[in-house]
Amino acid sequence: MVLRKTAFSLLLSMCVIGQSFAEHPDDPWEGFNRSVFQFNETVDDNFFKPVAKGYRYVTPDPVEQLVTNFFSNIGEVPNIINDILQLEGKQAANDTGRLLVNSTIGMLGLLDVAEHMGLEKNYEDFGLTMGHWQVPRGPYLVLPLFGPSTVRSATGMVPDSYMNPIRYVDNVPTRNVLYVMKVVDKRAGLLKSEDLILGDKYTFIRDTYIQNREFLLTGEQPEDDF
Repeated sequence: MVLRKTAFSLLLSMCVIGQSFAEHPDDPWEGFNRSVFQFNETVDDNFFKPVAKGYRYVTPDPVEQLVTNFFSNIGEVPNIINDILQLEGKQAANDTGRLLVNSTIGMLGLLDVAEHMGLEKNYEDFGLTMGHWQVPRGPYLVLPLFGPSTVRSATGMVPDSYMNPIRYVDNVPTRNVLYVMKVVDKRAGLLKSEDLILGDKYTFIRDTYIQNREFLLTGEQPEDDF
C-alpha cells in the first residue's frame, strides 16, 4: 500500500514539475527528480536495504569480498570495450591484463591478484565514453530504481546492458540469480557510505554524483569538499 501511494505521488508530480525550487544549474527538473528520489527511498527502505543488511549479517566478510571481486572482474569486459571506443590503448591493455590474470590465477575473479601485480582498477561505461567524445552531459536525472544519473549517462545504460557478460548466460535461472546477487552486493557495499551523508540527502547525493562523474571523465578532483 505504501509503494502504491508513493507511485501515485510520483505520477502526480509529473504534472507539477514547475513547483518552486531554488534552481540548480545542473538540475532543472528538480521537482520531478525529488519525487522519483522519494519513490526510490521508499522502495529501498522496504526492500533493498533490509535485504542488503540481511546479506551482510549472514555473509562472512571474506566471502562477501569474494563476491564483490567476482562481479568487479565481470565489469572488466565493459571497461575494455569502452577503453577501445575511447582509443585508450594503454588503459585497454591494463584492463585486459586484469581480466586475464584474475579470471585465471584469481579463480574466476574471486581474488584480485592483478592489483598486487600493479594493474590498477579502472571504471568506464558508455556514458563516460560519450563524454570523452564531447557529447553534452545534459540535466541531472533520477531514474526509478536505478537512482542518480544524467541524460547522457541514462542513454549510455542501453549499450552498457549489451556489454554485460551476465546478459549472455544461457541458463535463465542462473542469469537471474547473478543479476540479483550483483544488485544485493552493490547495495550492501553502500551501507557504510550512508554515514557520510550530510544535510539534505537528495542534494548531497546529486552533487556527489555529478562531481564523481566529472572526476571519472577528467581525472580532476572537485573543488567542493564533502
